Amino acid sequence: MSPSVPNHPVISSADVVRPTRVDVSLPRLRGNFRAIKKKVGSAAIMPVLKANAYGHGLVEVARLMESLGADYLGVAVLEEGILLRETGITMPILVLGGILGNQIPHFLEYDLSITASSVDKLLQINDAAAARKKKATVHLKFDTGMERIGVHYYNAEPMIKASGSCDHVIVEGVYSHFANSDESDLAHARLQLERFQRILETFTRLGIPQPPLQHIANSGAVLQMPESYCTMVRPGIILYGVYPSPHVTRTVAVKPALTWKSRVVYFKHITPGHPVGYGSTWETDHTVHAVTVPVGYGDGYFRTMSHKAEVIIGTTRYPVIGTISMDQIVVNLESGSAYNGDEVVLIGESGSERISCEELARWAGTIPYEILTNINTRVPRQYHE
Repeated sequence: MSPSVPNHPVISSADVVRPTRVDVSLPRLRGNFRAIKKKVGSAAIMPVLKANAYGHGLVEVARLMESLGADYLGVAVLEEGILLRETGITMPILVLGGILGNQIPHFLEYDLSITASSVDKLLQINDAAAARKKKATVHLKFDTGMERIGVHYYNAEPMIKASGSCDHVIVEGVYSHFANSDESDLAHARLQLERFQRILETFTRLGIPQPPLQHIANSGAVLQMPESYCTMVRPGIILYGVYPSPHVTRTVAVKPALTWKSRVVYFKHITPGHPVGYGSTWETDHTVHAVTVPVGYGDGYFRTMSHKAEVIIGTTRYPVIGTISMDQIVVNLESGSAYNGDEVVLIGESGSERISCEELARWAGTIPYEILTNINTRVPRQYHE
């Protein structure tokens, strides 16, 4: 077991940790990566590590992916790329998000690949690189049906022509992003793929070499659309053992790498006439046993799960009662018992019982992505072999 890494500065020692913690299984991450690699064959792999590696810890996961021979890393923002460079990650890193012109020098300084999402941005990158007598590595971003960033597929030609005339830019990649590849109906995803393929054909028609890295396949497409693998894929949530939607075909067997646990810090009896929590939203009509657990919405345990969430203590599920506070929850044991220090499973398994992040997402009225990425950095991450 190793303590938290530099992107979690709250924890300075493995001996001083909160009762509430996240445990990350490195063997499961390895197994998930290898299962994806087997599925995609010769395609290169860019594990997506944005949002603190979907809550699993950016630096530790990056180190693991580098050791496994991943071809590239994908992050969302410049700061994530800089942190990886400053902690010793040397492999190629693409920042997938949109950029501002004043950020370009930092990309060049830290040798980070840049998403060029418009002709103007591409020319800015070229000028900034020329001023520093450097070459910038870029991936051209085209919008095939997401309407976030990127040149529209029907306006691809000016961008491609501009890329061929930028002397201080290495156009290493071209990419797009699926909006609906995790649905049972793949009609829109197939339309996006067709548009992307037309963009690639435009390079050839204009006599400009196609960039070697061509990528559009996210987790849903890795699972359901092998025709979209191109020369590289970008697995995100499936790397961490969670499927992107309940509709997706599970063609790759992955296992959750993250468990979230806490411990009992207080035991009490609650009697009729004494409601629980802010707003006094829960009250018993008979005496019950209850415990307090030091986790709350300040940690990412969503307040919207109030009156729905359950936890596992021992091998039994118990309901969370009252409104979830910023830092604490109350659990109704009815006539059961628990002791200070007893483990409380928020996400994970104990005995035959299991609580998944998908289940928390249902309670919270959201998606598993939001559950994972909202586990606050004040919750220490510990890594297990």
